[in-house]
Amino acid sequence: MAAKNYYEILGVEKTATADELKLAYRKLAKKYHPDMYVSASEQEKKDAEAKFKDINHAYEVLSDPQKRAAYDTYGDENGPQAGAGFGGFSGFGNGGTGAGGFGFDMDDIFSSIFSGFGGGSSRAQRANAPQRGQDILVGVNLTFEEAAFGTQKTVNVKRVENCPDCKGTGAKDGTAFKVCSQCKGSGRVTMTQRTPFGQVSTQGVCPTCHGTGKIITDKCTSCGGVGRFEKVREVKVNIPAGIDSGQRVRYDNEGHAGSNGGEKGGLYVEVRVAPHKLFSRNGFDVLLEVPISIVDATLGTTIEVPTLYGNKEVKIPEGTQSGTVFTIKNYGIKKLKGTGKGDMFVKVVVEVPKSVSKEQKEFLKRFDQISDQKKQYPLKKAYDEKAK
Repeated sequence: MAAKNYYEILGVEKTATADELKLAYRKLAKKYHPDMYVSASEQEKKDAEAKFKDINHAYEVLSDPQKRAAYDTYGDENGPQAGAGFGGFSGFGNGGTGAGGFGFDMDDIFSSIFSGFGGGSSRAQRANAPQRGQDILVGVNLTFEEAAFGTQKTVNVKRVENCPDCKGTGAKDGTAFKVCSQCKGSGRVTMTQRTPFGQVSTQGVCPTCHGTGKIITDKCTSCGGVGRFEKVREVKVNIPAGIDSGQRVRYDNEGHAGSNGGEKGGLYVEVRVAPHKLFSRNGFDVLLEVPISIVDATLGTTIEVPTLYGNKEVKIPEGTQSGTVFTIKNYGIKKLKGTGKGDMFVKVVVEVPKSVSKEQKEFLKRFDQISDQKKQYPLKKAYDEKAK
């Protein structure tokens, strides 16, 4: 049975600090506490209870420096297990495992192989290295016109920020540190284990400083040594003209704070455009359906139609058929990238009266009698010929 990933259970990165672990644990423990499922079904209670136990066990291991170091190195808080095959090499892929009895370091080999693929070895990605903050995704609602012309919106962003007094370090004035005596500031320690293959040296996260390489000697009084806190900020975002539903706008340095001096994450604003009462959209083109009477379609007329830029006259020629589309160039939406606008397409729908008076019926019958069927109704003529 595969070992559970305690970091995934708590929803944190492997480099999470003790304070980040505590914050994640409290949120999840409150969410899955049995008291929250009093009125739930029996199955929901069982599922929540199992989840609650996993959360508690994961936090119990990761909040204990020695257990966490063992888990990070061997994949088990109890260290390498006898009879587990190659269990002693659980950190083989990215844990910096070295085979001391063979005179080479596996970490160096993997570093040279994968250095060109953007990953590198865990030795190059130490826990005390600067870590970029996580990105944030928020949604914003727009009207059809706001999406077409662009607008500015204010969104509420809940994010983790570094304490301004200690700059996220948790230490008073940001300087009350001493170098960790166990790892000498490297953030990692080497442990030696005897195995059937000989003596194996493995590198893991320092259990004393949790990989930071530093020990706080005097906690920051503003944040209590946590170094960060959650805060809701109002952020003004500029929505570009031409944007459409589902598209996102990115703003750098508006996401969660980084750690160890890392930069902030980004803010992604995803737009949702409300439907318009008259217009629809196809890319950057605007579509409009306009009903006209059978008389106007037959005799021709000029109609006035609404557009995004005010009313516009459209000439309807004699004999216009229902479904005919007229194009108004450059009356669509401004293109998001590049220059110019889309077009506007006006589709006319010839509306036939649902009821007519006796006098109108007589007129229509007379009209039909004096009509040249072949000349005035070419579509009907073509159909009749095909149907023979």
